[in-house]
Amino acid sequence: MSDSKPADAAPVIDPGLLEILACPATHQPLRVAQAAELERVNARIAAGEQKTAGGEVVGQRVAAGLVREDGAVLYPIRDRIPVLLVDEGLPL
Repeated sequence: MSDSKPADAAPVIDPGLLEILACPATHQPLRVAQAAELERVNARIAAGEQKTAGGEVVGQRVAAGLVREDGAVLYPIRDRIPVLLVDEGLPL
């Protein structure tokens, strides 16, 4: 069984929207999180080690997200909506 999306699957986020979004804290550009980044975050979530920037322990897996240009923070995408709140960012 493969975790890859079918060729006709919708993108995680509209490319036009992604172009105008920025990190709410630093205003750096964002990019779609890579599978390896999501795997690392989800492994920390499963181990009870992943916290938000606001200090809350994360309990729900992250299926998609946006990563800040410097690679330091991942903002989750929930129900196809990017959660761009500073305290909800996940330090990488």
